Amino acid sequence: MKVAVVGATGLVGTVMLKVLAERNFPVTELIPVASAKSKGKEIDFKGKKYKVVTVEEAIAMRPDVALFSAGGSTSTEQAPKFAEVGTTVIDNSSAWRMDPTKKLVVPEVNADVLTAEDKIIANPNCSTVQMVVALKPLHEAYKIKRVVVSTYQSVTGTGVKAVEQLMNERKGITDGPMAYAYPIDLNVIPQIDIFQDNGYTKEEMKMILETKKIMGDDSIAVTATTVRIPVMGGHSEALNIEFEKDFDLAKVRELLEATKGVIVVDDPTNAQYPMPKDAHEKDEVFVGRIRRDESQANTLNMWCVADNLRKGAATNAVQIAEYLLDKNLIG
Repeated sequence: MKVAVVGATGLVGTVMLKVLAERNFPVTELIPVASAKSKGKEIDFKGKKYKVVTVEEAIAMRPDVALFSAGGSTSTEQAPKFAEVGTTVIDNSSAWRMDPTKKLVVPEVNADVLTAEDKIIANPNCSTVQMVVALKPLHEAYKIKRVVVSTYQSVTGTGVKAVEQLMNERKGITDGPMAYAYPIDLNVIPQIDIFQDNGYTKEEMKMILETKKIMGDDSIAVTATTVRIPVMGGHSEALNIEFEKDFDLAKVRELLEATKGVIVVDDPTNAQYPMPKDAHEKDEVFVGRIRRDESQANTLNMWCVADNLRKGAATNAVQIAEYLLDKNLIG
């Protein structure tokens, strides 16, 4: 497999390289791609050095797969050029997610929609990915009517500049780079991305719209409040899920424990529940605080945590590539 990683020097691109190595994806030739200013920079992959090339150079090399994590404008402009030379693009930006002609995929949920003709495949928003992994088995068993989700999202979701801002504030440095309009240390910011005309942020609308598309069910009502908090390691979500059918709590736990990619950590007696520090550098979605909503019939509360750079981004993209390879849809 000739594999290009577009945005190889960025936060998610770096994790993509790490995940490709860890999972032993059959890379015979790695093509690290970044902006012109990074051209020639060396990337280490499995003990071997590779020089960063430009997008134009990478397209000419006709990779089998291109994992994109270089922002929406780059994806909009460059992904079709890779597709034209036969490369399968798996894009981590929001550029193609709601395009009706493109598949939006979380392998544990809807990989079966993929075909060899899909040359640009969208990787969902990080907070949507972990949520739908946990929702899928429950939807199949009880049919979800409505989801109310509140997120507690890591600064790593914003990028290197946000991590620097948090670390600088911890050290008392107040004149460093600012990724946010406000301090993030000892604070929470109830805004992720820009506000839309309806009062929701773009991040909230991503979760609402992407969930319906991935689950293949427009009847699922979703409302979201997304919040940035001063942590690293992963995103957390409080989920309130209303079903059409009633459920048994023991059966819910059983279904989640049997779901590939989910780890249940739910032992209130011993204060065991998922936390971002436990999900850090892991590929699974962790679920806990599973309990009945006593204020409303057929409704469940649970807490969901995952590493947003891995399952929420890099790992999900690599898993899509693995599925395509396994089903002989690429290469």
